[in-house]
Amino acid sequence: MARGSLVPETAAHAATTVARATGHRAQVDVTSDGAALAALGRTPLLLRVTAFSMFVFPSSMVIKDIGAAGTVPMILSCLLFVFWLASWIWRLHDPVRVRHPGRMAGVFFVLGIIVSYTALYGGWTGDATVTGLAAADRWLILAFASLGLILVAAESVKTMADAMQLLRWLLAGAFFCGVVGLIQFTLRVNPMEWVQLAMPGFTYNGGDTPFQARGNLVRVAGSTFHSIEFGVVSAMLLPLSIWRALYDQRGQRWFHWLQTALLVFAVAATVSRSGTLASVVAIAVLLPFLPRIARQRTIAALPFVIIALFVAVPGFVGTITDALGADTSDPSIATRVNNYPRVARMIDAKPWFGVGPGNYTVQNAQEILDNQYLNTIVSMGIVGLICVFIYLVLPGVAALHSARHAAFPALRCLAGASAAGLAVAAVCSVTFDSLSFPTFALSYPLLVGLSGAIWIMVKNEGSSPAPATTTPQTTRMD
Repeated sequence: MARGSLVPETAAHAATTVARATGHRAQVDVTSDGAALAALGRTPLLLRVTAFSMFVFPSSMVIKDIGAAGTVPMILSCLLFVFWLASWIWRLHDPVRVRHPGRMAGVFFVLGIIVSYTALYGGWTGDATVTGLAAADRWLILAFASLGLILVAAESVKTMADAMQLLRWLLAGAFFCGVVGLIQFTLRVNPMEWVQLAMPGFTYNGGDTPFQARGNLVRVAGSTFHSIEFGVVSAMLLPLSIWRALYDQRGQRWFHWLQTALLVFAVAATVSRSGTLASVVAIAVLLPFLPRIARQRTIAALPFVIIALFVAVPGFVGTITDALGADTSDPSIATRVNNYPRVARMIDAKPWFGVGPGNYTVQNAQEILDNQYLNTIVSMGIVGLICVFIYLVLPGVAALHSARHAAFPALRCLAGASAAGLAVAAVCSVTFDSLSFPTFALSYPLLVGLSGAIWIMVKNEGSSPAPATTTPQTTRMD
């Protein structure tokens, strides 16, 4: 598919398209779960393709003249922001009326990066190098791309049918990523090399690690940059995949559950402590908001899932048990602990604005900060840490609030699934520098935007009459 076909012919037409998609409808369609989910979704094609592209087009392939920010999903995300801004400037839609915590979190993220970016360019944080300035530019682009995803997703997903449509595309991309991971794990072949060959005009920029040894197993990364990113992002999407499997009235149920099972396998194939923690957090947050029968069956199925993983991934249980039980003699843990004194010295040297966004550099693998919060306070200072903390924590808390107050089962479960995915991001940012990984850095704001849309739906559902029909989950789960 030609990239040009994804972009409207003129900016005015593009702005009009987004305005139609993001314009307010008279009433949120939550009259009944069945009616809401049976309707046709109306999310913008560009948003859906962007969600799909995050997992299909490798982030190691860039347009050379743009640099590391010139990946397909990054370019599409920036286009979303440009079209959203143009439609606002030309008064084709009014975003002021659309209020949700996700937008606040995205604005804080942008402000935190802008403050540190300005300090770097102004010389307040010391002499800047050409490489350092280029890294700061990439982070500024990431900030506006993330904000574009949040704004467009929150304002275009107006019904559960819209949410379902967007998730079909997002989970289709994740399914592709899972299939790549399965091939990598079983055949020790990297299909992403074939995808790279099919991208004329793009240059390989490096940075990806498709294979990595751990114990007797080989960790794989699917179409993401690293196995840890693969495991965490798969766990983030697992609750949403479960919601889709429960409520999607299109397609084959067995295939929906196959996609969900592949996400579970993806977490296992990474043999990652972060991935294991992420899956535990995801299920723990989601369970209270599942329909009763689905919750009971999920709890009953967990032991069989572990047994299936033991059979499908020989040595998995022993390897992950050894990893989880490791102490400071483990090189990975020792590196994290040994970095704390050095980080403290760097904070003392530049406490408020840090060394600049993206400007923390390492001389060797032992200096990598596998903690996004530590990485942030070093690179963006205390001001940046506060902003990033709000960005990573507030949307999950807001989604939990939505789940607790949603009246209708499908919407309550969707809010709970969104909260679970966002909670994974907030918790696992302690165990790896999450925003440095391109698939996580773009899929997370998409979930933030979705949670904003859910917030608005829950807020507006009080004006709708109570459902008079049987919900799809009751029919499908009994």
